[in-house]
Amino acid sequence: EILLRAELPFWKILLCWTGTCLKEISGDLLVWLTLAIYSGIRIYANSVDYTPDSVYLLEKTNIGALGGFISFFLVLFVNQTNDRFLEMYGFSKACSARIQDVAGLARTQLPPEVGDKLVRHFNAAHIAGYVGLNGIGQGSPYSKTYFFDVYNKQYNLLTQEEMKMIEHHDMDQSSLCMEELCTWCHDDVAEAHKAGHIDSYQAQFMYDRILAFCDAMDGIYDYTDQPPHFFYIHFLVLLSALYLPLFAIDTACSSGWGNECYLGLDVLNGLIVFLQCIFIVGLWSLGTKMIDPYGDDLEDLSVILYVESRLEICITIMNSKRALTNMQMLPPVYKVRPYHAPIYEVL
Repeated sequence: EILLRAELPFWKILLCWTGTCLKEISGDLLVWLTLAIYSGIRIYANSVDYTPDSVYLLEKTNIGALGGFISFFLVLFVNQTNDRFLEMYGFSKACSARIQDVAGLARTQLPPEVGDKLVRHFNAAHIAGYVGLNGIGQGSPYSKTYFFDVYNKQYNLLTQEEMKMIEHHDMDQSSLCMEELCTWCHDDVAEAHKAGHIDSYQAQFMYDRILAFCDAMDGIYDYTDQPPHFFYIHFLVLLSALYLPLFAIDTACSSGWGNECYLGLDVLNGLIVFLQCIFIVGLWSLGTKMIDPYGDDLEDLSVILYVESRLEICITIMNSKRALTNMQMLPPVYKVRPYHAPIYEVL
């Protein structure tokens, strides 16, 4: 649902609440503190008939320059986390694509029972890989009990005997279960090769797809295990916490005192302070939400969709049957002839 909102009209997008920066900003203490500082100064400015000396001293400062530096670092932070998010999205789609590759190869090159076992093990490794993310980083909402076991029961991925063989691994705490299931996939290909179902070239092609899956899943683990540096994050938080109150003070003090106060100007400058809060806190919230794409936020990657769609595709591939069984029903095959002859020749 959140993905479809991007195509909504302007006003419908503006009126959304969930999945927006407004929901994050409404609960941010720094935003309310900044607005309270501005409001307090403006109330005091309207209640006196003179301009304090501190206001003249404040005119000699250059708080606006600080805002430019903070904006630069925040935009850089968002760009880095966005690149990280897209990279991890690419890893997830690469895992799904390699499973589909192997399913297609298994359907056309292996006996049904052999190919079915390989695809079952491969899909089990896919799901177990996401469950193992619970053991690193910020954790994952995908657990063995409520994620792996549900799909295993629904799609019969592993038998009871196979489940007992991997029960010594704590699937929720590491990638070891996924790694072992990938090894089972290699064993399935090796057994098919030894039985003469496929030749060395076909076996190597499957090995490459399984190894590519392992590389992509390892990339997910590597990124999850190494979030952006906390030193940099703390640096941005500290700058933002100091800048927004100073900006509110500077804006409030420059809006006029005593007889120079105007309600319209106070409201306009208050809106500017609020917009600055949206910009600073909004960029910060956007960057932090993209750090962990495998959480439970609305904006996170659709792991359930990746898993379920790949399972359905594999079922479709493995159960596919050709409609044409008579060679005479096939269209003619063409080959390219020498340049001085007619372009095509029907075989």
